[in-house]
Amino acid sequence: MSIHDFGFAATRVASQAARRVLPAAFAALAAAIGSPPAGAADSQLVERGKYLVTIASCTDCHTPGHFLGKPDMTRHLGGSEVGFEIPDVGVFYGSNLTPDEETGLGRWSERDIVTAIRTGKRPDGRMLAPIMPWAALAELTDSDAGAIAAYLKSLPAVSNKVPGPFGPGEASTSFVMKIVAPAEK
Repeated sequence: MSIHDFGFAATRVASQAARRVLPAAFAALAAAIGSPPAGAADSQLVERGKYLVTIASCTDCHTPGHFLGKPDMTRHLGGSEVGFEIPDVGVFYGSNLTPDEETGLGRWSERDIVTAIRTGKRPDGRMLAPIMPWAALAELTDSDAGAIAAYLKSLPAVSNKVPGPFGPGEASTSFVMKIVAPAEK
């Protein structure tokens, strides 16, 4: 084999190797350049959850002061001091949805939150108050339910133990909105 033949063969082998390696290298480079920075996916998930919580009006029932016309946004989603009385069922207050360990969802996993949102069942086996629209929220996609859970876990913890729940006939300790059936004619 001459030097010329050797050089041609080496070039051909290098060219074949480049055809196998370069596409993968370019694909990896494009993926790295096109990928969001670390944490951006989590940030996008939390932002999606914030959007969903906002359009679902979760603050209405779960933010102190909302039903009194003065929402306390320093305790956003920290639980309500206004309860709902449902005849023959009891009085229920919007719970603290922040990750506070003692009074909120701090001990719940994201999976626990998704389960409660979609089935109405808490990690301790109790059912959520009937006023909670979990049956409608059961229609959320896995991604959207997960985004809500991620958002709730990202909130600043608010220490706020809400009253109740109170059974039928038990005296509540705070404001109550009553649901009253219309009088029969």
